[in-house]
Amino acid sequence: MPASNRKPARRPQVPSANRKGTRRPKATRSIVVLLSTAPPSAAARIARALVGARVAACVNVVPGIASTYRWKGRIERAKEVLLVIKTTTPRIRACRRELVRIHPYDTPEVLVFRADAATLPYARWVDASTA
Repeated sequence: MPASNRKPARRPQVPSANRKGTRRPKATRSIVVLLSTAPPSAAARIARALVGARVAACVNVVPGIASTYRWKGRIERAKEVLLVIKTTTPRIRACRRELVRIHPYDTPEVLVFRADAATLPYARWVDASTA
């Protein structure tokens, strides 16, 4: 078939946030923050402070992390705890400020990821828990 008679390629439909076809409200854009912390006793204190301040809806504390890293020219190894922090786009700045304020490290690891594929009921719960 000549190029001028071809139909334009159809783009695949991207599924909406829920099955009814409505879009996810902007306020329910979930964020996941990863944070390594030591000692493990600091993890529980940080988790409680973040949820208490409503800058996080939930914090999972994952023990048993062994980190190897370079610090001040030396290779270090430490036993740490991983915190998986759930928050929202509007609350991420406040969450980061609180983490930097209460974290025992001079340079805390704060890695932020968008959670675009979160289920709508969960995203709404995160949003309500951090409002």
